[in-house]
Amino acid sequence: MKLIVGLGNPGKEYENTRHNIGFMILDNYINKKNLGLFKSKDNGLFLKTKIKGEDIIFLKPQSYMNLSGEVVRRYVDFYKIDNEDILVISDDLDLSFGNFKLKSTGSSGGHNGLKNIEIHLSTRDYKRFKIGISNCKDIDTKDYVLGKFSKEEQEQLEEIKTNSITILDDYLDLEFSKLMNKYNQKNR
Repeated sequence: MKLIVGLGNPGKEYENTRHNIGFMILDNYINKKNLGLFKSKDNGLFLKTKIKGEDIIFLKPQSYMNLSGEVVRRYVDFYKIDNEDILVISDDLDLSFGNFKLKSTGSSGGHNGLKNIEIHLSTRDYKRFKIGISNCKDIDTKDYVLGKFSKEEQEQLEEIKTNSITILDDYLDLEFSKLMNKYNQKNR
């Protein structure tokens, strides 16, 4: 069983903000694959399905970003999911807009959602799919990540969503080291 977590903040005021790209990627994947509808449980929106014979849970924590780990922990415990079967999709300020990086472990890089997940899982050993949102030094970081995408970014967002479908499909098929080799090198 795999757990694929998209990070974001709940509520209308946070829709289509840079920090919510994890939610957007999950929503797009589930809609394009026609997998069904999210249900609410334990402060999360989740969808449990089978893909190629394997149980997959898609999760959007409904706590705020900096409390995402509490929700992830509940799902990990309830479904008895191993840390190596967790993939977290998040925004990354250190990557150029639209670039991405797949990592099998590492630090939170200052991302509060990842930091909280590390605290609640008591490990850094879970997989990450980080999507670049760039960084604007002229705007306070909090205001920037909670800001809406520019018109130019919105146009690029469609390509990011399309690429993410392929990456998530391959995540379900390939060993993670092969997935990283396949995509991280193309993304420089």
